[in-house]
Amino acid sequence: MTTTGEEDARARGGPWWWARWRSAALDVGLAVASALECAFEGVRFARDAGIPVAAGVVFGVLAGSALLVRRQWPIAVVLVSIAITPAQMGYLMGIVGLYTLAASELPRRIIGSLAGMSLVGMLIVMFVRVRQDMARGTWDLGDWFVPFAAITTAIGMTAPPLLLGLYVGARRRLMESLRERADSLERELQLLAERAEERAEWARNEERTRIAREMHDVVAHRVSLMVVHAAALQAVARKDPEKAVKNAALVGDMGRQALTELREMLGVLRSGDGARRAERSVPLAAVGVAAAVAASKAADEGEGPCLEELEELVGQSAAAGMVVDLSVEGDVRSYAAEVEQTAYRVVQEALTNVHKHAAGAKTYVRLAHRVSEIAMQVENEPPPEVGSASSARLPSGGNGLVGMKERVTALGGVFVSGPTDVGGFRVSAVIPAA
Repeated sequence: MTTTGEEDARARGGPWWWARWRSAALDVGLAVASALECAFEGVRFARDAGIPVAAGVVFGVLAGSALLVRRQWPIAVVLVSIAITPAQMGYLMGIVGLYTLAASELPRRIIGSLAGMSLVGMLIVMFVRVRQDMARGTWDLGDWFVPFAAITTAIGMTAPPLLLGLYVGARRRLMESLRERADSLERELQLLAERAEERAEWARNEERTRIAREMHDVVAHRVSLMVVHAAALQAVARKDPEKAVKNAALVGDMGRQALTELREMLGVLRSGDGARRAERSVPLAAVGVAAAVAASKAADEGEGPCLEELEELVGQSAAAGMVVDLSVEGDVRSYAAEVEQTAYRVVQEALTNVHKHAAGAKTYVRLAHRVSEIAMQVENEPPPEVGSASSARLPSGGNGLVGMKERVTALGGVFVSGPTDVGGFRVSAVIPAA
């Protein structure tokens, strides 16, 4: 990530208030040069003022050394240069101080005020100095030369460093803003990447849940009926061979149906995995590919179960020894594939639960076609004998009701389940038709 402002200064780690060691070396060099200049000019100042030369030199060194703190206190440096202007010293300090002041983050009114003071001070000093030189006879160019020399010198000593400092400061602020925008954009991209990863994880979890639900619905019902028929086959094998053969054929048919549905699901999963590998070069485009493929292929190709197969489903349970009463109300019509599949799976799982927990109980399956919804209810009476549910030794994972509720609520429907007053169990669901 890029660094800006104080972060960049801390990363560089210069001494004291300097951001870099080379900046400190530059300021030290400028301060030494300014001190030497002021010390040299302090000799003439001491002679003109009638003070010891050593005092003038010391004064010049101390005044010129103020350039050392130009980055920390640029106003103080400019004020010192203005103060020693009448002594005709500190020209280098004035130029560098004005440049540093203009390049700083100080308000424009302060920069303008100090620059104006420096300009006026330089103008007055140069006017007096040139006039004194002409009075001594050093120059003989006419009276016009005094204001001309004063104005041009004052402007030349003030305007260039001021304009250059303004330009450098504006460019520096522009670079800082660009770095901040780059940092902000990088943070936004990181957030987007994190959200994309969260969406991908959510899609993977949803797909795992859907696969587990489909596997449960496909395997649990078929295998439950196979176990029930196998138990019946074991009971009647010697007493009624003809019925045993019939039960064995039913077990074979159910096993083949279960294998067919499992192959279809595995085929969808393999195609989804292949699409995910093909999109691996564009990670964000591949988010949820498996979920989208697996969820839409069955619906598009019509491979899932539908309500037309409900009578066959009830017949299979009846063939396993369950007394099932199917009633259909309203005008029969077709629905969206996902609606019909969900309705079919609810009835299927409810019948499977009856085989597991209430074997031998009479069961009522009701289906109602309404104007804007389809309703279904599976209710069983108490089992005829306590413990009969365990005769076939059917295991229960406790996921059937959860899976039914997830299917129905995903389509905006309502799912209710619970025991009845007479000791049975009821499963009800209402799914919007649209």
